[in-house]
Amino acid sequence: MAGNAGRPRRVSTTVLRTWWVAVRPYSFTASATPVLVGSALALRAGRFSPWLFAVTLIASVAIHAGTNLLNDYYDHVRGVDTAESVGPSGVIQRGLLAPRAVLAGGFAALGAGSLLGLGLAAVAGWPILAVGALSVLAGYAYTGGPLPLGYVGLGDAVVFVFMGPVMVLATYYVQARSAPAAGLWASIPVAALVTAILVVNNLRDLADDRARGKRTLATAIGPAATRLEYAALIVTAYAAVGAGVLVRALPPLSLLALLTLPLAARTWRAVREDTDPRVLTRRALRGTALLHQRVGLLIALALLPLWP
Repeated sequence: MAGNAGRPRRVSTTVLRTWWVAVRPYSFTASATPVLVGSALALRAGRFSPWLFAVTLIASVAIHAGTNLLNDYYDHVRGVDTAESVGPSGVIQRGLLAPRAVLAGGFAALGAGSLLGLGLAAVAGWPILAVGALSVLAGYAYTGGPLPLGYVGLGDAVVFVFMGPVMVLATYYVQARSAPAAGLWASIPVAALVTAILVVNNLRDLADDRARGKRTLATAIGPAATRLEYAALIVTAYAAVGAGVLVRALPPLSLLALLTLPLAARTWRAVREDTDPRVLTRRALRGTALLHQRVGLLIALALLPLWP
């Protein structure tokens, strides 16, 4: 009896753990960081709302989780991801979840994010409704639909726009009903570095994507130019911080972001020198994700109304 009583709990825990792996939670800093930056701006302006911040954060992460699940599903059914692929969660390839379950989970997460977005739109008005609708559409269209954006070389631009300026400014707008110049300046480093994460991902998968007909920007321009794109994004991130301080859109303390330059140098060396997909994942991809998180947190810290 005691043994049988324990089984449902073990099964439930296993299922939850499998879905936890499927949504790739380690990637959620990419969607949480711009929300933190936008909310720090709202706090600086005296317009911060804890509950609007919480709802925005959960909605952003839900849309991100749904996008991850849909990416895994569509890359699987199109033959891009296999058992040997390094990037996806692997729950489909290992038989842990059926493809249709992953698809349903993706739509459920996008639906949850949409419902929360409707609540935010009820508070902040039609601009947030429009932004929310476009964000959900971009999450689906990244690998889904008849013309997936990630398959025609537009993935980099979509990530830059939606996970940078759109998320930072929308987060601020929800709480303050405006979109200041400081929000745009603060969003550029976030946008550049989150796009750099995608660039490393596409560099790692370049050979496999070419072989399976997935046309990313990396497959179009080749590895050498992709590495230059990565370097340009890193330079853009730091240049935007400096320029924002110079034009007085960002507080001088934003220059704390320069403390991450040693990490940026290490990730650049990994991108420049490593070719093995697993090494690129360990050194370059994770390093760039950490760089994005640290720069975003330091900018958010500088924006807090604790100092001039």
